[in-house]
Amino acid sequence: MNVNATLFFQAIVLVVASLFTMRFIWPMLRTTLDERRQKIADGLAAAELGTKSLGDANKKVLQLETEAKARAQLIIIDTEKRAQAIVEAAKAQAKVEGDRIIAAAKSEADQQLVRVKTELRDRVADLAVAGAEAILKREVDARTHAQLLDQLKAQL
Repeated sequence: MNVNATLFFQAIVLVVASLFTMRFIWPMLRTTLDERRQKIADGLAAAELGTKSLGDANKKVLQLETEAKARAQLIIIDTEKRAQAIVEAAKAQAKVEGDRIIAAAKSEADQQLVRVKTELRDRVADLAVAGAEAILKREVDARTHAQLLDQLKAQL
């Protein structure tokens, strides 16, 4: 065998194999590589979009947290105002009730004072009549007795 012929045939086989590979195998490999490259690009875009969405979500969470804190503060302030109003209303109601109780007690005291004065007048009149009887040593009739008591009551 001739080395030149071997080299020539090997060159022809190499060219045929290269043409076959470029015609049939290379497009399949290129398609697979393009699909893989596209999947990787899509994955990176999705990751970038996810990162951006995460940043937006974090901003929204911070905004919602700030709003919730502000609303909670407003609720606390409103509750404190309501509590203060309830306390003030209770104080006012207690003052009105206390004034009513004091007025009732004063009215009752005035009534008792009038009753005691009346009893005292009656008792002084009885004592005066008893004293007069003892001095005069005689019985005064009922009409005279009633007149004397009325006069003493009027003077007292």
